[in-house]
Amino acid sequence: MSAASMANAHPHPKIGLAGIYPILYAFFDRENRLDRAAMRRQVEAVVRAGAPGIAMLGLATEVNKLSRAEREQVLDWAREDSGGALPLAVTISGPTVEAQRDFAQHAIERGAAWLILQPPVLPPGEPTRPESFYFDFFAEVMAGLTVPVGIQNAPEYLGVGLSPARLRALAAQCPNFRVLKGEGPSVTIQETVSQVGDLMPVFNGRGGMELLDNLRAGCAGMIVAPDCSDWQQRIYQAFRAGDVDLAEDLYRQVLPAIVFVMQSLDTLICYGKRIAAWRMGIEVEHERDVKLAPSRFGIEAAWRFAQRLGPL
Repeated sequence: MSAASMANAHPHPKIGLAGIYPILYAFFDRENRLDRAAMRRQVEAVVRAGAPGIAMLGLATEVNKLSRAEREQVLDWAREDSGGALPLAVTISGPTVEAQRDFAQHAIERGAAWLILQPPVLPPGEPTRPESFYFDFFAEVMAGLTVPVGIQNAPEYLGVGLSPARLRALAAQCPNFRVLKGEGPSVTIQETVSQVGDLMPVFNGRGGMELLDNLRAGCAGMIVAPDCSDWQQRIYQAFRAGDVDLAEDLYRQVLPAIVFVMQSLDTLICYGKRIAAWRMGIEVEHERDVKLAPSRFGIEAAWRFAQRLGPL
């Protein structure tokens, strides 16, 4: 591997964030409340697996199904169960600047090390907003926040995003804007890294698809659900150490499971969560407002992947 590729895989000098960040699933109990024991088991598992930090309250956490009190609970439990040993990355969503700033301040007070802002969802029937709207929205939310802040820039998935030129302008205006969470193919991410990677680390997601090519493209790391995050952390570490053959071999082994759960967000919630649960020795007892019910065939496949991946 070239020196340039190795440099691309290392923590960004401006902020030091890198690696595979697991983003927590939301587990529910039979009373349709957040399952305290399962959430604790999940955090303990990712800590033991050597995660560099813990992310939460994104799409994998089913954040749109959680009340404000439940979002606070996920954050408080993660801090408690990790014992403060790992930095917490908290996704911030909400329809208004005021709503996002309010929860961002709460997250910082409760121990968030860095934040990821999601663009506000358009109300039904409202026409598409211009890029300048999202630029101003993010700038207003970020103003004065005392931790590094990123944005989820995924126009192919969310329908909105900022161009590289706008990202650089936002970084110039907001000195705390120092992380970018992309969500797209490696060829798209590489173009983004080439234009803003000197300012901030760029993470990708998509469950770890194209993991090695994302690292070659200059990504600092990935934000992925826990079902395969320990395998992906081993791949990342092998790649950073220059053992590309080992990284490739591990990736070939885990890729079928990644492809299986990443057919859609609903597939991830239905089957990815079950794979993670079985690997942790627990069951998915209850689901909230599911759009995809598990089939017998799907359960058999998910169980087979869980057995191949081993205990978490």
